[in-house]
Amino acid sequence: MKTFLNSLLLLAFLLPVTIFAQNTVTGTVIDQVDASPLPGVNILIKGTTTGASTDFDGHYSIKVNQGDILVFSYLGYVTQEITYTGQSPLDVSLVEDTAQLDEIVIIGYGSVKKEDLTGSVDVISSKDFNQGSIVSTDQLLSGKAAGVRITNSGGSPDSAPNIRIRGGASLSANSSPLIVIDGVPIGNDNPAGVSNPLSLVNPNDVESFSILKDASATAIYGSRASNGVIIITTKKGTSGDEVIYNFSSDISVSSAGKGLDMMTSSEYVKFIQEYHPSFVSSLGVPVGSVSTNETVAQIIDGRAIYDTDWRDNVFRTAITSNTNFSARANLFEKIPFRASVGYTNAEGVVLTDDYERVSASFKLTPKLLNDNLKLDINAKGTYADKNATDSGGAIEGAINFDPTKPVYDSNSIFGGYYVNTNGNLIDGQWNPVALLNQRERPERVLRFLGNVELDYKLPFVTGLKAVVNLGLDASRAKIEESFSDNSLATYRVLTDSSTPYIFNPGVNYTERQHITNTTMDAYVQYNKDLEESFINKFDVQAGYSYQNFKNDGNQDRYQYNTETGLRELVINANNPTNRYYNVLNLQSFFGRSNIDFAGKYLLTLSFRADGSSLFTEDDRWGFFPSAALAWKIKNESFLANASIINDLKLRLGWGQTGQQDITGVVGFYPSMPLFQAGDSNSQYLPNSSLYSALPFNPDLTWEKTTTFNAGLDFDILKNNLITGSFDIYFRNTTDLLADVPVPPGQAFSSSFIDNVGETESKGFELNLNINPIQTDNFNFSIVSNIAYNNTEVTDLEGLASIPTGGTVTGTGTFLQRHAVGQQAGSAYVFKQLYDANGTPIPGAFADRNGDNIINEDDRYYQSIAPNWTYGFGLNFTYKNWDLSSSFRGQIGGNVFNLNKLSYGNVENALPNNNTSLSNVLNFYSGAADPAFYEAIGNTIYSDYYLEDASFLRCDNIVLGHRFDNIIKDVTVRFYGSVTNPFIITDYSGEDPENFGGIDSNFYPRPTVYTFGINLDF
Repeated sequence: MKTFLNSLLLLAFLLPVTIFAQNTVTGTVIDQVDASPLPGVNILIKGTTTGASTDFDGHYSIKVNQGDILVFSYLGYVTQEITYTGQSPLDVSLVEDTAQLDEIVIIGYGSVKKEDLTGSVDVISSKDFNQGSIVSTDQLLSGKAAGVRITNSGGSPDSAPNIRIRGGASLSANSSPLIVIDGVPIGNDNPAGVSNPLSLVNPNDVESFSILKDASATAIYGSRASNGVIIITTKKGTSGDEVIYNFSSDISVSSAGKGLDMMTSSEYVKFIQEYHPSFVSSLGVPVGSVSTNETVAQIIDGRAIYDTDWRDNVFRTAITSNTNFSARANLFEKIPFRASVGYTNAEGVVLTDDYERVSASFKLTPKLLNDNLKLDINAKGTYADKNATDSGGAIEGAINFDPTKPVYDSNSIFGGYYVNTNGNLIDGQWNPVALLNQRERPERVLRFLGNVELDYKLPFVTGLKAVVNLGLDASRAKIEESFSDNSLATYRVLTDSSTPYIFNPGVNYTERQHITNTTMDAYVQYNKDLEESFINKFDVQAGYSYQNFKNDGNQDRYQYNTETGLRELVINANNPTNRYYNVLNLQSFFGRSNIDFAGKYLLTLSFRADGSSLFTEDDRWGFFPSAALAWKIKNESFLANASIINDLKLRLGWGQTGQQDITGVVGFYPSMPLFQAGDSNSQYLPNSSLYSALPFNPDLTWEKTTTFNAGLDFDILKNNLITGSFDIYFRNTTDLLADVPVPPGQAFSSSFIDNVGETESKGFELNLNINPIQTDNFNFSIVSNIAYNNTEVTDLEGLASIPTGGTVTGTGTFLQRHAVGQQAGSAYVFKQLYDANGTPIPGAFADRNGDNIINEDDRYYQSIAPNWTYGFGLNFTYKNWDLSSSFRGQIGGNVFNLNKLSYGNVENALPNNNTSLSNVLNFYSGAADPAFYEAIGNTIYSDYYLEDASFLRCDNIVLGHRFDNIIKDVTVRFYGSVTNPFIITDYSGEDPENFGGIDSNFYPRPTVYTFGINLDF
C-alpha cells in the first residue's frame, strides 16, 4: 500500500511537468503562390515576447508548449495564427496581402506607398514574370500589363521589341516609352550592332517594373514620357546576417516549326508543266513528254535529280544556355550588397545566328551618418557578341529557291556551293546556305550602365532632404563584315571572258562607335505629417535634370579596284574617316506636391519645363503641367463595416506631356540649316568638294499630348479573392511631328518634318486577379488583363494623308497611311470582287465612288493595329509542386500577307532569262487555291492579301518542384518549360503577330523546350 501511495504521489508531482514541458517545433514558411521560401518571417508566441524568425531558406525553430498560438507575420503578407497541437513539422504558407503588397512603388524621382498612388501605375514584380527561356528583359513583361503591347520583330535572340503603351501618341516621332533603369534613363539610340537594348540587361537581376501610363504619372518626366514610362528596378542586398547565394542554370532547345507550305521538287515540275507549257516548249522539250518524276533541272541543263528542302538547310535545331550566380549580403552589418554574374550562349534557329552575352552587376544600398545619408550605388557591365546573319536574304531564298537544285556542287568554283550561272554572270538567285556560311559579321558591344544616388536628410529642418543622382550609360561597339574565299558576295565580273570570275575575300566593312549618355538629377523634398489637422500630410519637391546623349563613330568602307584587282579602303576627301557625331541635350526644371486631406483625399500637382537642343532657341522650351485626385472610398465611415470590401479607391487625372524625338527620321538637327559632305566620286571638278543641303524646318516646336484618365482600384471579398484596377482614358495630341511630303522642286527633299495635325486616342484597361482556392497545400490563382485602344487622326492641316510604314514591292509602294478620320497607320487598299463560288475575279475591284472608273479614289482604309489586346495566366501550387502558364493575344487588326503576293502568283515562278526559276506556294496540298494564282496577278493593293490578325498565343507553360534541404541548408528547384507551344489564329501565313503590318520573310518565333535548376544556399 505504501509503495502504491508513493507511486501515486510521484505521478502527481510529474504530471504538471509533463503537461507544461516545452517542445521544439521546426518548419518552413513559403509563399503560397510560387512555393518559394520566405526569409525573415517573424514567428511570435501570442501574448508573449518569445519569438524567432526564418532563415534565408524559410526554415525556423522555436520552443513552444501545447496549446500555444504561433503568429506568423511578414511584410506584404496576411498575418496567420496557428495553434500548436503537436504538429511536426509545422509548415506554413503565407498569402499575399494586396493591401500591403508592393506597398512602396517606384515612380518618377522618388517612391510612394501604393495606397497613396493617384496616377495610373501598374507594378509587375518578380512573382508575375514570364518564365522559361528568357534572354532579354522585355520577355519578362510581355502580356502582363493591360495596355502594354510588346511585339518583337522576330525569333532571333537579339530581336528588337516594339513596345507601345496605350498605342503610342505620335505618328513619325518616337512612340516608344521612356525606359529608366535604376534611376538612369537610357537613350533611344541603340549601340551599333544591338537590335534589342534590353538584351543588355540580365533578366535575372530585375526585381520589378513600374509602368507609368497616364500624364499625371508621367508628366514629372516631361518630354521623354509622352508615350509612357517603364521603370526597371534591380534586386538589392539583404539586411540579414548571413550571405545568401543563388545559382541558376537552364538549357533550351528551339525549333522553327513548319513554315510556309512550298512545293517539293516533283510538285514543282508538275506545276511548271501544267501552268507554263510554253516555257517547257521553249526548252526544246515536247509538252507532256517529261515525266513528273524528272526535274526542271534536268530539262534545263541535264543535272541530276534533286529534291531540296531549302528551309531545312537554312534552319537548325538551336541550343541556348543561361547560367547566373548571385550573392546577397550585409557587409559589416551596415551595407546591403548584391553582386551577380551571368552568361548566355544563344543560337538562333537560322544557321550561324549566334549570340553570346556576359554580364556582371553590383548594388550597394548603405545608410550612413546615423541613417541620415542613404546611398544607392549601381553598376552593370555587359559584353555582347553576335554574328549578324543575313537572315532576311536567307529566309527569302529558302522560300523561293528552285527545289530541283542542290545545295552543293563539287564542280562549283563558289566555295563548293551550287550557283546558277549564265555565261560569266551569276543568274538571279543566290544560294541561301552560301549567303549564311560565306559571310561573317561579328558585332561586339561593351556597355556600362551605372549611377550613384545620394539621399541626405538635412539636419537643420526636420522632413527636408536633398537628392542627387549621377548616372552614366556608355557603350563601345565594333562591327566588322568579312567574306570567305570564293564567296558569292565577293565575285567581280570582268570583260575578259577568259577570266570570268575574280574573288576578293576579306573585310568589307568596319564600324566603331562610342555612345556616352550622362544624367544628373538634383532635387530637394520636404514632407510633414499633420495628423491633428484636415491636411494629414504633404510633401513638395523641386529640382533640375540634365541629360546629354552623344553618339560618336566612324566607318571603314572597302571596294573592288578593277585596275589592281584588290580590295581597297574607300577614302572620301570630305570625310576621310566617314565619321558621324550627334549630340542631343535635354535640360529640365520640375516640381511636384502631394497632399493628403483627412486620410481620404489625395491631391498630386506637378509641373515640368523642358528644353531640347533639337529646336531653335525661340521654340526650345515646353511646359507640361499635371494634376491628379484620388478618393480612398474605403476610408469613408459608410464603408467602415463593409467586410466584403477590403480596399476601394477612385482616381482622376489630367496632364500634358511633350515629344521632341524625331531623330529616327531626320537625325539630330532637324531645325538647323546643315550641309552634308558629298562622295569624292561625285565631284564636278577635280579636287573640288561637293556638299548637299539637308532638309530642315526652323519653326519646329514641341508635339503636345493632353491626357484625361479615370481609374478605380479595388480589393473585394475575403482573403483578397478579387483584386484589380479599371482605367478609362482620352488622349489628344496636337502639333504632331510628322514626315510630310513636299511637292517636287519646293524643298531639298521629297519630304521634311513639320508640326502638322492632331490625333485622338481613347480606351480602357482592366487588370483582374482572382484567388479562388487558398489552402495550406493547394492554391489556384488567375491573373488577367484586357485593354481597348483606338488612335484616330483628326487633322493633318489640309493633307488628306501621309504615307507611312514599309513598302510592298518596291520604292514608293506604301501600303499604310495616316489619314484624317482613320486609325493611324491604316492600310489603303482596293476591295476585291469575287464570283458566286467565292473565287476572286481577275482584276475586278469595287467602284466605291460610283464613277465607273477604278482608280485611287476607290481605295479604302482597313486598320492594321489591333484595338483589343489581352493576357492571362493560370497558377497552381500543390505542396512543393508548381504549375504556371501565360497566354496573350489580340482581337482585330489586320496583317498584309506579302508572302502570298510574292510567292503565290503563277507568273512569279517564271525566270526573266529562261534559266532561273522560283518556287511558289503549294496548292496541291491545299495550301492555296489554284484559281488564286491566275486571278489576282500583281495587284499589290488588293484587300485579298489583308487578313485578320486576331490570335491567342500560349507564351509559356512551366512545371517545377522544390526540394527543401536536399543538401543541408540548400533549397533546389527543378523545372521544365515550353515557350510558344501553340498559337490559335485564322491567319493563313506564318505568324499574325506583326508590328509593322506586313508579313514578309519573317524570322519565325521558335518553340522552345527548357530544363532548368535553381539553387538557394
